[in-house]
Order: sequence, then C-alpha cells, then structure tokens
Amino acid sequence: MPLDLWFVYLIACVGLSLTPGPNGLLALTHGVRFGLGRAVFTAAGAITGFLLLIALSLAGLGALMAASEQAFTAAKWIGGAYLIYLGIRLWRAPPPSVDDTPTVDLRARHPARLFGQGFMVAVSNPKVLIAFAAVLPQFMTPGAGFWLQFLVLGGTVSAVEFSYQVLLAGTAQRLAPWFARFGRWFNRVTGSTFIGIGGLLATASRT
Repeated sequence: MPLDLWFVYLIACVGLSLTPGPNGLLALTHGVRFGLGRAVFTAAGAITGFLLLIALSLAGLGALMAASEQAFTAAKWIGGAYLIYLGIRLWRAPPPSVDDTPTVDLRARHPARLFGQGFMVAVSNPKVLIAFAAVLPQFMTPGAGFWLQFLVLGGTVSAVEFSYQVLLAGTAQRLAPWFARFGRWFNRVTGSTFIGIGGLLATASRT
C-alpha cells in the first residue's frame, strides 16, 4: 500500500474508533471496575475479535453476510442477545471499584474472562463485519498477498483501536472518586446502554 493511501486509511481507522460503540463502552466499564491493568485484557480480546473480522472480510464473508438475509438475521440475533445478557449482568453487578477490595468478584476480573468479553462484544455485531467488507477493498493493493494485506490493514486497525480503548480505561481510573459515589447508577446506565445496543442490533437492517 502506498504511504499516502496508508495515511488516509489511518485517518479512517481513527474516525471509526472514535465512533461510540459497545467495545469502547466495555473498555471504559472495565477500567472503572477493575483498573487499567485488567482492562488491557479486555482491549486485547477486542483486538483479537477485530482481527478475526478483518480476516473474514478479506476472505469474502462480509460480502456474503451483506447479500444473505438469513445469515445476517441469525448473526444479528445472536449478537444482540449477547449484548443484552452482558447489560443485565452489568445492571446487577455491585458498585464498581478500581482497587482490590472484596466488592469485586475475583472471577469477574480474571484475565481470561475479560479477554473473552472483549472478544465476544467485538465479533457479536455483524454490521462491523459488513463495514470492514465495504471499507477494506478501497485500500487493498491489487496483486498483494492475503497475509501482507492482513498485516497492514489489520495491524493498523489493531494499533489504533487498542490505544483508544486503553486511553478510555485509563481515563476511567481518574474518575474513580466519582464512580465510588455513583457506582451503582453507573452500572445501571451502562447496563441499560448495552441492553439498548443489543435491542437495536437485533432489529437492525443491513443498510
């Protein structure tokens, strides 16, 4: 990919990352509840999910999802159900804490669990797969191999998105005193937001 085209792609990646979405909200929530060190695993899970979606888009699955009503419907219902489930769990969670006090469930803050949640939220939205399928071809180099394309396109997305999510999680720690006072309301607002996103996803169209 020519350098000038890569800069355009980089700007596009930054714009996509700054668009409010469930992964950014999850990184912020985990930064509040478990601290930046644990939220890094959440961001790593999200990046792994995005890399999988990019690989599938490059392989043509995104175009299939855009063309098949049945495949898109199944994917959006599964993704919507997972986000609603996550929202309900967050609504019922104890007030968030960024320290190691007993109010935080040790199982909930396990790195593998945080990684899994980040991954599942990333791959649960079929519209992201379609978006990658629509955007990536504009920046692909004709004749270049799959793995080279994947390294450049996927690596750029990963670097931008990981930095953004870690920044969100780190910012959350600075607001710890506020969250300590209004933590339960934070859980309810963010839980309701996840439920709302899940509901919107389940009723979304491909366009």
